[in-house]
Amino acid sequence: MKKLMYIISSATVFIACESRTYEEISDKTPIAEVVTYNKDVKPIIEANCISCHSPGGPASFQPWTSYNQVKNNIDKIIDRINRPTGDPQKMPQGGSLSPSQISIITKWKADGLSEN
Repeated sequence: MKKLMYIISSATVFIACESRTYEEISDKTPIAEVVTYNKDVKPIIEANCISCHSPGGPASFQPWTSYNQVKNNIDKIIDRINRPTGDPQKMPQGGSLSPSQISIITKWKADGLSEN
């Protein structure tokens, strides 16, 4: 009986060491449709960037409150969201976008930066 309990607990620990989120698994499928700013990118920017990149925010010197502002800064945005954890220039500060959010922003650039 002790041997069986040891095997079960060992297997549980081994399995628990592998932690994958739904987003990590689901990001393996490429985004099929054309990504647009209003439909796909704007909600990500509003949820994760506007608190700093808007008037009155700590990064108000570089606002991202409009399509043109985000479009004109897309290379900087992609660079910053792809930086490794711990890099002081990683955005958003104190957090990270999900792999699917990063894919959407990257694909938006590849698709031609369409507004609608």
